[in-house]
Amino acid sequence: MKTYERLLSYVKILTPSNEDSTTSPSSHCQFDLARILVDELKNLGISDVSLDEHCYVYAHIPASEGLDSCKTLGFIAHMDTVSDFCDHPVTPVITENYDGGELPLGTSGRILSPEMFPHLSSLKGRTLITSDGTTILGADDKAGIAEIITALERILTEKIPHGPLAIAFTPDEEIGMGPAHFDVGKFGADYAYTLDGDTEGEIQYENFNACSAKVIFQGVNVHPGSSKNTMVNASLVAMEFNSMLPAADTPRNTEDYEGFFHLCSVKGDVSRAELHYIVRDHDAASFEARQNTLTHIAKILNEKWGEGTVALTLTQQYRNMKEIIDTCPWLISFAEKACRACSVTPLILPIRGGTDGARLSFMGLPCPNLGTGGHAYHGPYEHITAEGMDAAVEVTLQIVKLFAERRD
Repeated sequence: MKTYERLLSYVKILTPSNEDSTTSPSSHCQFDLARILVDELKNLGISDVSLDEHCYVYAHIPASEGLDSCKTLGFIAHMDTVSDFCDHPVTPVITENYDGGELPLGTSGRILSPEMFPHLSSLKGRTLITSDGTTILGADDKAGIAEIITALERILTEKIPHGPLAIAFTPDEEIGMGPAHFDVGKFGADYAYTLDGDTEGEIQYENFNACSAKVIFQGVNVHPGSSKNTMVNASLVAMEFNSMLPAADTPRNTEDYEGFFHLCSVKGDVSRAELHYIVRDHDAASFEARQNTLTHIAKILNEKWGEGTVALTLTQQYRNMKEIIDTCPWLISFAEKACRACSVTPLILPIRGGTDGARLSFMGLPCPNLGTGGHAYHGPYEHITAEGMDAAVEVTLQIVKLFAERRD
C-alpha cells in the first residue's frame, strides 16, 4: 500500500481519547486500531509483536547480519485523536493536483483558504487529503503510524541494512497520558523518534514546560436586596482573577518561544465558579514565574475577599525535552542529514505544545519529534499531502541507515 492509502484506512477508525475518563486507555475504541496494527505488523513478517492491556503496541525487528552491535533505534506514533470534531465517522477527501487556492470542504460550508493558511500555495500540484469539513482528518497522528509501517515494509522487502529496531504505537497522547504506562524496558530502544510533527522536515526537540491550573472560587450568596457588604459573587471574583493576568500573554498573541496563560473553560454562578487554564513556557525560569504569578493572585484575592475564597491547584504535565536532547545532539544532526539526503529542507522549530517524546526523554529514552507532512491539526481544516507523507518515509529510512553506520 502507498503511505497515504494506509492513512485513509486508519482515519476511518474513530479513536478519540477522553480526558474525563479514569481508565487506561481512556477510550476502548483505541483497541480497534491497535488490533489492526498488530495484524499489519505480523503480516510484514515481524514475529515479535504484542498488544498489552493498556493498548500499547510494541514490535521489535532484529538487526541485519553484522549490525547487532548498533544501538537500538525506536520509532513511536500515537493512535488516539482529539475528541473535538470527532462525533461521527471521518470522510476523507482526496484532491489531486491541488491548485493552491481556496478549497471547499465538502458541503460543510468551510473553506480551506490561503488567507487562513498561507502555506497552502506551497502545496500546489500535490495530492491534498482533507476531511469533508465536518470532522477532523485524524492525520495527527495516524499519518505517523502510516509512515512508520510503510518504512518498515520498505526495510524488510528491500533488505535495507539496519540495526535493532523497536516500534511502539501508543494511546492517549492527546490528553497527555501517552507515556503513562509506556514500558521503556520492554520497548528496549536506546534512542527513539516520535513521528508526530507537522510539515515534512520538521525536527523538534524543544517543547513547552507545561502545567494545568484549576482555580475554584467559593462565594457567599445572599438575597441581592440585602447583600451590601455580605455577598461575594464567585463569578465576579473569577473575572477579577483573570483580569489580573498579563492581558497579552495568551495563545493568540504569542509565537515561537513566547509562553502564555490559556483560559480553557469557565463555569459558575454566585456561589461557586471555576476557571481552568493551561500554562506554557519554554524557559524554565519563566515557567516558574508564571506559576508564581497565579499563586500570588490567589493570595491577593484571598486577602481581599476572605481566606478560602480562592483555591488554586497546579498540576505538572511535562518538561522541555531540550534538557535531555542536549546530551545527545547527534540525534538532531542525524535528522538534519537525513532530510538533506532526501532533498527536504530541515526545519528546526520549537514545539508550541507537547509530545510523548518530552516525557519519554525524562523516562530515560531521548526522543525528538519529526514532521509527518500534516497541517492545521485538531480541527476541521486539518490537511496533509501524499507527497509530504512520502518525504517523511524517506527521512525515516535515512535515519535508519545513519544509525546502521554509527559504531560508537
